[in-house]
Amino acid sequence: MQSVRDKCRVATLVALTVFVGLVGLYSLIKPVSNGCIMTYMYPTYVPISMPESVLAGKYGLYLYHEGWKKIDFDEHLKKLNGVPVLFIPGNGGSYKQVRSLAAESDRAYQGGPLDRSHYQEASLTPEEGGLEMDGGLGGIQLPNQYSRRLDWFTVDLEGEHSAMDGRILEEHTEYVVYAIHRILDRYKESWDARAKEGAASVGSLPTSVILVGHSMGGFVARAAVVHPHLRMSAVETVLTLSSPHQSPPLALQPSLGHYFAWVNDEWRKGFQVQMTRTGHHVSAPALSHVVAVSITGGANDYQVRTKLESLEGIVPPRHGLTISTTGMKNVWLSMEHQAILWCNQVVVQVSHTLLSLVDSKTGQTYPDTQKRLAIFAKMLRSGVAQSFNWMNQSHSLQHSTHSLVDDERGLLAGSQVHSFPTCPSNINWSNDGLERDLYIETTTVTVLAMDGRRRWLDIQKLGSDGRNHFILVTNLAPCSGVRLHLWPEKGKLASEPADRRVREVTSKMVHIPSGPTPTQIEPGSQTEQPPPSAVFLLSPEDMLGFRFLTISVAPRPSVSGRPPPAASMAVGQFFDPGEGEREFSRLAMLSSMYSEKDIFFKEDHPLAFNLSFGISLGLLPVTLSLKTAGCGIKKSGLPLEEAGDVEHNRLCKLRCFPPVALAWDTNSGLHVIPNLFTETIVVDSSPGLLSSTPVSDRTTVLLLVDPHCAYKSSISASFTAAASRFMLLYGPKTTALSIAVIFFALMRQAWFWDRDLPIPPILTAVQLNLRMPSPFLPLVVVPILVSLLLSLLMDQSLPPLASFTVISLICYLLGNGLMIIVIWSSQLVFSVAAIVHVFISTRWQVWELNRHVLMFHWFLNLSSGFFLLKMVRLVRANLRILVALVASSLVCFVHPALGLFILLSSDALCCHFALCSHVRRREITEFNREANGGFRQSKFDSCGNFNGDPQLEENYSSSPESTQSFVDTQLEIFHHQHSLLILHFLTMLMFVPSLLAWWQRIGTGQSFPWLIDSVLCIGVILHGICNQKPDSNSFLFSFPGIGSKVVQMYYMYQVAGYYCFLAGLTLAPYKIFYPSAAIGFLSFLLSMLQKRSRDKGAHVVKRKHSHRH
Repeated sequence: MQSVRDKCRVATLVALTVFVGLVGLYSLIKPVSNGCIMTYMYPTYVPISMPESVLAGKYGLYLYHEGWKKIDFDEHLKKLNGVPVLFIPGNGGSYKQVRSLAAESDRAYQGGPLDRSHYQEASLTPEEGGLEMDGGLGGIQLPNQYSRRLDWFTVDLEGEHSAMDGRILEEHTEYVVYAIHRILDRYKESWDARAKEGAASVGSLPTSVILVGHSMGGFVARAAVVHPHLRMSAVETVLTLSSPHQSPPLALQPSLGHYFAWVNDEWRKGFQVQMTRTGHHVSAPALSHVVAVSITGGANDYQVRTKLESLEGIVPPRHGLTISTTGMKNVWLSMEHQAILWCNQVVVQVSHTLLSLVDSKTGQTYPDTQKRLAIFAKMLRSGVAQSFNWMNQSHSLQHSTHSLVDDERGLLAGSQVHSFPTCPSNINWSNDGLERDLYIETTTVTVLAMDGRRRWLDIQKLGSDGRNHFILVTNLAPCSGVRLHLWPEKGKLASEPADRRVREVTSKMVHIPSGPTPTQIEPGSQTEQPPPSAVFLLSPEDMLGFRFLTISVAPRPSVSGRPPPAASMAVGQFFDPGEGEREFSRLAMLSSMYSEKDIFFKEDHPLAFNLSFGISLGLLPVTLSLKTAGCGIKKSGLPLEEAGDVEHNRLCKLRCFPPVALAWDTNSGLHVIPNLFTETIVVDSSPGLLSSTPVSDRTTVLLLVDPHCAYKSSISASFTAAASRFMLLYGPKTTALSIAVIFFALMRQAWFWDRDLPIPPILTAVQLNLRMPSPFLPLVVVPILVSLLLSLLMDQSLPPLASFTVISLICYLLGNGLMIIVIWSSQLVFSVAAIVHVFISTRWQVWELNRHVLMFHWFLNLSSGFFLLKMVRLVRANLRILVALVASSLVCFVHPALGLFILLSSDALCCHFALCSHVRRREITEFNREANGGFRQSKFDSCGNFNGDPQLEENYSSSPESTQSFVDTQLEIFHHQHSLLILHFLTMLMFVPSLLAWWQRIGTGQSFPWLIDSVLCIGVILHGICNQKPDSNSFLFSFPGIGSKVVQMYYMYQVAGYYCFLAGLTLAPYKIFYPSAAIGFLSFLLSMLQKRSRDKGAHVVKRKHSHRH
């Protein structure tokens, strides 16, 4: 019965793994629409000569020139006088990918800065040093005209795959350092050349280069900053696009993971103040002049997740920012990995940002790090904050007014409670007086046209009953379209906003992306309500001490004597945030996969709804749809047939603005979805990881809907999107846990050996480890508890326990399912190969006995004579040593994957010969019984080693029981060797990406593998050589005065499995090589001690398994 349950459990697990894999893969390969505009250019690449060196002959350096006219390269280089920017392509990237950024930078320089708006702008947070700056970012004045162009350089790295090999990454870093020095020297040469010709040079020579890197090029840029050969202050600004920083996207090669860790440690040390042992200050931090900014692509970037692109924990907040394109000013899009290079919205904003870093006085970038960081924040961040906690904001009103200020800053980045910029004096439109004023008596105010009226709202009256927040959504531009003021009392004159008692709060409007504007059928006719483009929010703290709020709308002339067209809108409301709170539990979200969850919003509902999802939308995306259920048409006096089908009636669209959703996530920041009617909301979060924050498993969505209309909202979770997100987020975790499954299987086999039981197949061992409650729960719970304990000891915040545990459990189960599929597949291959081999072998023996085929008889005799040669016998007797030497040589001098392939081939041959011996014995026994004849024993053992002992042949063939014993022995050898083969197969696969990158570089100058890769792979080889047979599951040796000692591999495999489990929890699958190598070196040492004890004639306790081996 237990066996049946085991098989059902395995079948279910395999079916689930296959289903999740296929569904997730289908979702990933579907094309993604990103909404980007293509960038066009006329590129020319000017080669820059490099000093003679090994790397200079392999790579290249170019200067970009925009224009269709042919130029003289030498003359063009003489005119170098801009700000140097070096572009570094990523994994497999081309140096020509600089063209979009360089072309738009040239256009931006010629066209001047972007048009200024009067929306709320972003500011540095207090952690980023915002409080130390004069009025936040108000003290920073962006230039009216750019003073110096950007000179874009780019390195040609031959399209090498730097994400796959640590050695390539290191060489790219060295060449970038040489390129930086060459760029600075080239400016000096151009300066001298102009001075020789008597031409005047404007400004000063550049002393630093701005680095812009895409993908792995961004990490190369950071690695170059801490390279020991880089000149001091040669790099002060680093901008990365979709670049991994925390760890490699393919964290499979140990040297790659170590290089990432070394660079990140150097950056952390670079921001530490140098102190003596006595505590005296020695020098400023080495990287005190450096600013680093990481721009992430959001959820559509399948190659690098936002969690890896974050600079948190590497760069202090005062020296770095992480910004997602979904919350970037004038962009608001998530895009795939390569699109970030040519997406015009991103390229334009980045170009103007880099040009704004140039000081007009010196012609070089600002030396002050805070000023550069502030410009990045002002130019790239949107006015809406990258984090939001609406529920805490509303609840905090009951406790402290000071916390209200903090929460308000959480919604509108950089808002000042007591100081708001006013509209410029040159934007002025008349207001004829009180006869044009409107007095609003309801909590909701609506503007349908630019009517030139001022609307008065009594804060005391309308803001009662807990509705002490005010929100306004509009498509009117601040200052030129609408102005908002707070009044301590009712004013009498239109000019009174200039009074000091009146506060203008127009600048608190934040810009959001708007959907397409509705088309107007004819001039003056009504259209659908336009989508909002701005949000305005006032908290009780902002309105404290004021009695009235006024909304002044600019006048607009009529069209052909008709009223102004309804192309403008504004809807405001006093509301209680608690009324709009809706929470979806984990159970409700999971059940929505099968049945949609409906929510009804009646008319006069709150304008703002706070939707809180118990599971992060980065893990379980939901499809949110809104359908109009009513908009008061039946009360309008229209005929019933005209007002009947309100869902499809255009009159509802004339009255209500399109809904807008704003989603916040702790990792990826802000996501805005305009014109929300049916949309799948997904954020690029990474919940359930050991490094996740306690709030990372939840997502908050602010839904802005017109209170004049009733809506039916449906929410359903998407399983296909969830499967694809799971594969993207937890692929590295599942990889390491899969190898932990194999170590636990080896542990189970060693447990059977120690108890003198037949060694089970690896598939049976995996099945046994899945039994509940033991041993499954101890194998899963122990490493999870250890990881949490280590987090506490290192003063790290604990992840959300429920999501962390559940996701780790799912990853482990999927790892088991994946390994079962691999085991089944390999076992099928070996079984077919053994049957075919034995079939052909037995037919040859029949032909030889009957003398039917003389050629085969002659060939067999010749081959037998060859194998009896002394040299061949010596090699066959020491085949394991030969395999170890060949594999270790390849690992140390060529590539680790090739050495592991030799080891894998040796394992495959051993498995094949063992299974062939098992099948051959049975078939030959049956054949002999039918033919009444004997057979001749093969002279080679299960691993192909020569065995010419005639006494052994006699022993195996004389007794009926010996045949059965030999069959069992060969089957146990196969089971044990099969487990090692799966382990070595997985370790070799982890080096396959590096092998592909190495193969691409053949003929261009090779270098030896990294020492750490070679050492770890030698340990893996020793493990395969020293533990080749089942009796290596325990080592027996003795010391004088101590007696016999037994070292059991059971405990080693258990510890190795736990370590691999911990490596998976930390998203570092390359660390699985550590326990594999450690077991290999220990096995080698123990086997030497065991051999030494035997050579000295020490008494060694015999195992009960001695008849088998």
